Amino acid sequence: MTDKTPLSAALRSATERSLTPDEARAYLESPVSDDERSDALALIHWFQQRYPTPLERLRYVRSAHARWRGP
Repeated sequence: MTDKTPLSAALRSATERSLTPDEARAYLESPVSDDERSDALALIHWFQQRYPTPLERLRYVRSAHARWRGP
């Protein structure tokens, strides 16, 4: 990982592990809770208000991608 924030070995192990096909299937097939749905819709609404046009959204994504990639 090239992130500037050091991670503990336990956290790195947990976040970088590969899921088995059964684990992935169980996660993907689990229902979305009402709270998760509400939170996702609120974030979508905020993003659409903050970046109302496709061009503004594309500019944001390009800018964010450049930040994520780093110098």
